[in-house]
Amino acid sequence: MKYNFDKVIDRTGTNCSKWDLRKEVFGIEDVLPMWVADTDFEAPKEVTEAMKKRLEHGIYGYTYRPETFNKSIINWMKKRHGWDIEDEWIIFSPGVVPALSIAINTFTHPGDRVIIQTPIYPPFQSIVEENGRIRIDNELVLIDGRYYMDIDKLNEQIKIANSSFTNNTPNENREFDQRIKLLLFCNPHNPTGRVWTKEELLKIGEICLENDILIVSDEIHSDIIYKGHKHIPIASLSKELEQNTITCIAPSKTFSLAGLSTSAVIIPNKKIRDLFTNTLNKLAIGGGNIFGNIALEAAYNYGEDWLEEFLVYLEGNLNYLMKYFEERIPKIKPIQPEATYLVWLDCKELGLEGKELVDFYVNEAKVGVNPGFTFGESGSSFVRLNIGCPRSVLEEGLNRIEKAVKRLNE
Repeated sequence: MKYNFDKVIDRTGTNCSKWDLRKEVFGIEDVLPMWVADTDFEAPKEVTEAMKKRLEHGIYGYTYRPETFNKSIINWMKKRHGWDIEDEWIIFSPGVVPALSIAINTFTHPGDRVIIQTPIYPPFQSIVEENGRIRIDNELVLIDGRYYMDIDKLNEQIKIANSSFTNNTPNENREFDQRIKLLLFCNPHNPTGRVWTKEELLKIGEICLENDILIVSDEIHSDIIYKGHKHIPIASLSKELEQNTITCIAPSKTFSLAGLSTSAVIIPNKKIRDLFTNTLNKLAIGGGNIFGNIALEAAYNYGEDWLEEFLVYLEGNLNYLMKYFEERIPKIKPIQPEATYLVWLDCKELGLEGKELVDFYVNEAKVGVNPGFTFGESGSSFVRLNIGCPRSVLEEGLNRIEKAVKRLNE
């Protein structure tokens, strides 16, 4: 391999959330952090060199994004995902979660209903509730170790929610308009690792089109796909879906760039794009970070070789983990991810759930994980484990879990 993903880098003392906040997050310092979704790998050297070149200039004044910024995104989306997008569709955002929140504030009002599909990345829940919207959970269904969208239940929930609204209700009287307005969609899905198929995407898209529900699609993990699976941007499937979808992307998860707060929002529909941009401008957050802009462009222009090797290494980590649990910790059953470096662990057979399960991982195994219950009620007997780390770190984490499970059974 050209790149050394086995290299262990000490991230402590760098204000690193993953490593330096262990005491604050888990209550103890002596824990191996395998939680928050960033990796312990160096970014591609092309990205580092591009930022270093700019750093050495010595002046970091007001900046703007050149035409090449959008061009790098256009080329990347075409090359990696087969989607032809246009320059004017692209809007800068300081992050995917801020973009989701901006969409909620732009296209819904307090009291409106927003669909999410649990278990789901916790900010999906919080940004709905903290903005005064009503959260509608369409829980995913786990069948034979794989998650599926419950299309029938989704249709039912939309029908129930929309039955309280009639065309005779004045649009300006928002308190009586309780229709579902927006779907927060996650593709690939975090934490289950599902890569939704074309058929699944068309079904969910058809429902949204029929019921005038705007799709806001978080596709931040779309570059991290395992063999045998293909990411499809939902907006790429038809002109109708293209005009009814806001797509959020970023290089942060892929290239270890989360701290640079740089992402892009793709909105083909001009009316929707103008409204979104207006909110962004009102909040005065569209300027961006000088180094984030440079890093995104360098990653999308020159990071593909690094990404291909990263995916090979990551698949090796995943195979190691799957075999380890099957042979040595069979009571814990990982859900086979089709994407992401996050693994959703089914711990029902341990007889623990909720905070008791988290306490077991943190205080007995000394491994920091994301509590499953924070992803929704159905996650109470699950935890999320991050395998975006050198193999030796993964081995240490699994060894700790194995020993703790053995003690639990004594």
